[in-house]
Parts: sequence; structure tokens; C-alpha cells
Amino acid sequence: MPYIHHIRVRYGECDQQGVVFNPNYMVYMDDAGENWVSSLAPSGNFLDLGWDWMVVRSVIEWQAPAHHGETLSIDVAIVRYGSTSFEIGYIGKVGERAVFKARSVCVSVKAGTTEKFVTPQHIKELLGPAESWDVPN
Repeated sequence: MPYIHHIRVRYGECDQQGVVFNPNYMVYMDDAGENWVSSLAPSGNFLDLGWDWMVVRSVIEWQAPAHHGETLSIDVAIVRYGSTSFEIGYIGKVGERAVFKARSVCVSVKAGTTEKFVTPQHIKELLGPAESWDVPN
């Protein structure tokens, strides 16, 4: 079951065509990912898990516009695990209208550092199994 994050599109996040300006999708993805992982931590703060992550690559496939005032729902789940890396999939919709699909390749780092390390098993268990989603590579 994916985590679903809801974001109301604000006026300042739109471009001259009145649609979400494309870099804002990565901001939405970051917000959705942080809220998802924090919701899994007993304290409500993922940093208390002694683990953090860094995004090293993202691919976004735009499908349709989102406009000011609309609520964007973003499904978030793991779509692949490596030893130090994992990939988060995102599917954004307004109602039933597909807006974007994306994938972020992330690496596990020790909290408060940029030192890469093997993703701990307890973190993988918190994040859940890799889902088989159709998101861009």
C-alpha cells in the first residue's frame, strides 16, 4: 500500500501558462518522501532512526498539468533496493487525472553526514517491499 501525500498547488508555484512550473515537481517529491519516511519513524522524525538519504538522480515524466488551487495526490513507495541505494517511485494525480510519474535514485548516508553506507535492514523493513510500478527509469 503506497503512502499518499496531498499538496494544494499554490499560485506562486505556477508558471505563466497557469500550470505547475516543472521544477516544483521535485520539491513536491522531496516533501512527499520526507513526510512518508517521517510517518514511519516512532518519533515522527526520520533522523531519529540514525539514518538519512541523499537523492543522486531523478527522472520525471510529465503527463498533464496541475493548476493553482488543485490538490495533487502523490503516491510514494520503494520501487527498487540495492545495497546502499534504493529507488523511490512517485505517481502524481489530480483526482483521476495522471499528472506525473517519477523515480529518484537515493543512497543511504549516516545521519548528519554524506558518508554512504549499506541501507540497514530495519530501514528496509520500515520502507516496505519494492513495488512493481511503471515509473520512468
